[in-house]
Amino acid sequence: MTGNRHLAGIAFGLLAYAMWGFFPLFFRQLAHVSPMDVLSNRAVWACVFVGLLLSLRRQWHKVAAVFRSARQVLLLLIASLLIGSNWLVFLWAVANQQVVASSLGYFLTPLVNVLLGLLVLKERLNRLEWLSVALALAAMANEIVAIGHLPWVSLVLAGTFGTYGLVRKQLPVDAVSGLWLETLAMLPVCALYAWWQAASGHAVFTGHDPATTVLLVGSGALTALPLLAFAAATQRLDLASVGMLMYINPTLQFVTAIWVFGEPMRLAQLLSFGLIWLGLLVFSYSAWRKYRKPA
Repeated sequence: MTGNRHLAGIAFGLLAYAMWGFFPLFFRQLAHVSPMDVLSNRAVWACVFVGLLLSLRRQWHKVAAVFRSARQVLLLLIASLLIGSNWLVFLWAVANQQVVASSLGYFLTPLVNVLLGLLVLKERLNRLEWLSVALALAAMANEIVAIGHLPWVSLVLAGTFGTYGLVRKQLPVDAVSGLWLETLAMLPVCALYAWWQAASGHAVFTGHDPATTVLLVGSGALTALPLLAFAAATQRLDLASVGMLMYINPTLQFVTAIWVFGEPMRLAQLLSFGLIWLGLLVFSYSAWRKYRKPA
């Protein structure tokens, strides 16, 4: 029975990270729509879709519990700002042939988490973790020298997603309820943006051709489905297994960028990825040793 549960967890994890990894293929079909328009539609339809799921599961009491604490509401607003910013930069990267940079950002995220643990949670790093951080910093220094400026797409994606994880860790709310609350918090900003655009004659939510409309509506469901699979995986797997599966997402993004979209790969950029991958190997080995170590 335990073996079946573990296999089911791996299957759910593979499904979640594969869906996230193929996001660039889906959102490239919406490259003709501005990233902020896509974000607005994505937030609205994700809120609707997840709201239906909460109704089917009869879990609105979990949502209501969040509003009993001012601290939790504040953390929720911060989380919404962070994940909304992350989505927007990712959509911009996909529309502007910067998927290689976005994959680098998501590869960097675990190492950003290590740094945040050091700086914010005052966690102590072992030698291997320090080495993984040093390799990540060397990769960023190499990128800056190679391209002549900060790799802002990679840094913003890694920074926002890493910080989002830190904030969400302090919110005692499940993934589905949290996503509904986060998209709900985005709606006032999306409404203001739509009103501003309407003043200049541009409709954010209407006027699209049927295929685009289907994709925009589908983006809401696509936002929620991998999260549900991920939640199912975390219930069945240990943290070490979930952590190792996490690299599937940026790997698929990287492969898509090079082999499907034909984005160029410079030698200096390959060196940056090599340093990051080495850092991730060191970090993963350190995490595995911690996990295997008896309490």
